[in-house]
Amino acid sequence: MAAMIKKTCMLFVAAVLVTMVAVVPRGEAAIGCGTVVSYMKPCLPYVTGSGPLGGCCGGIKGLNSAAKTTPDRQSVCACLKSLAGGVNLGKAAALPGQCGVNIPYKISPSTDCSKVK
Repeated sequence: MAAMIKKTCMLFVAAVLVTMVAVVPRGEAAIGCGTVVSYMKPCLPYVTGSGPLGGCCGGIKGLNSAAKTTPDRQSVCACLKSLAGGVNLGKAAALPGQCGVNIPYKISPSTDCSKVK
């Protein structure tokens, strides 16, 4: 089971990195998907249904603090959106509220990240 989660996570990371090359305009500072994955890694067991919330809130709060600019927030949004596959979307969307963090968009595959300010 752990090996399958690890392979799935690595596949998501690869897909996210490829996606981000196309999404983030060159020359604008933005948080990369590797950074997003690092912050969100503690949430993986919870959103895949294999573990508790655990240290997830620390990652969410840290990521929210790091995303200071509009390009940062749009980049984080795009990364989260692309990571949504294979997770419980209800749990993922509820994470900010559970952790007491207010973000300007819903974590969902249907979110238009270009409209995030």
